Amino acid sequence: MAIEFAIVFPLFFVVFYAIVTYSLIFVAQQSLTLAAEEGARAALRFQDGAADVDDALARRSTAACTAAKGLTNWLAGLADCTATPAPCTYDASMRCIQVTLDYHYAQRPLVPTLPLFGLALPDSLVARAMVQLDPDNVL
Repeated sequence: MAIEFAIVFPLFFVVFYAIVTYSLIFVAQQSLTLAAEEGARAALRFQDGAADVDDALARRSTAACTAAKGLTNWLAGLADCTATPAPCTYDASMRCIQVTLDYHYAQRPLVPTLPLFGLALPDSLVARAMVQLDPDNVL
């Protein structure tokens, strides 16, 4: 009985470990995606009496990252957020803000990695969301 256990246990442990590790990776990716989408919505909803368009876009970008980072606090604040205002690629008259969240998974894994198991894990988890702003309503 002990010999069978010694042979089978490592296999079951590796399968269980893989299920737990990849489940947490999927949860983290979904969380980053949701946070990026909510950040983009925050940029869309943000209203402030800014004097010019560039200042308004900068304030909307800050509000977007604040909202996005608030939803990823369970990752211990390790997700980097950038919100970049730019003209939309498909219509230069419109303004877009792209919110990008990046979690460097290789540096801070959610579960300690086993030897050789790190080869199958992602280096980073990235989520992006973009919002289109009407140039007449940016301010």
